[in-house]
Amino acid sequence: METYQVIKKILITEKSTIVREESNKYFFEVDRRANKVEIGKAVEKLFNVKVVDVNVMQVLGKKKRMGRLIGQKRSWKKAIVTLVAGSRIEIAEGV
Repeated sequence: METYQVIKKILITEKSTIVREESNKYFFEVDRRANKVEIGKAVEKLFNVKVVDVNVMQVLGKKKRMGRLIGQKRSWKKAIVTLVAGSRIEIAEGV
């Protein structure tokens, strides 16, 4: 899989900001077919940092309803990437 296809976007939420400041972990939405090794290599290549650990989880889409119609949001994959102490991803900082 191409490096630029693995990482879809950086997740910037209140929780991810707190975790980033405390333990140097960054949250990403990644391709559902990507594995931990591919995700780690993609982050190292794209952001020029050293990755220590990668955790992944499947996020199931929530069921939504509009009157009688029932639909579902898409399911996606989340990756939590731990970096070496002292390294940062500049794009995620200051947001």
